[in-house]
Amino acid sequence: MPWPPVLEDLRADIRGRVLAGEQLSVDTSDTASLQLRLDAAVGFVQRIRRGDFNFGDDPALPDPDANTVLGTLMLAARWQWRRRSPDALIDAGDLGSSRVPSFDPDIERLLRIGRHQKPRVG
Repeated sequence: MPWPPVLEDLRADIRGRVLAGEQLSVDTSDTASLQLRLDAAVGFVQRIRRGDFNFGDDPALPDPDANTVLGTLMLAARWQWRRRSPDALIDAGDLGSSRVPSFDPDIERLLRIGRHQKPRVG
């Protein structure tokens, strides 16, 4: 998969998850907002995984793998979805409200960040 992911990749990922039944209602027509979050996710992944992949500046490193691209798309979609709940709560109608977790273990596994990060020295 090419790096960096583009806006159409993000839209396709969001549409695919909605079709698969996930509870992710994101307006994919809001181009400016989606692009802002995608750019932020790409920048975050490049900063956090610098030295692990060739993000365009070191041909000696491997290109980002499919897990990194998918994790970046999922992170951007999560940030887009999360903006609907700045207080980390979502109204679930008759069921009350539900807390939105501040992290997603699937994204952390794909990007190998957080507790799934490889140990480093120095």
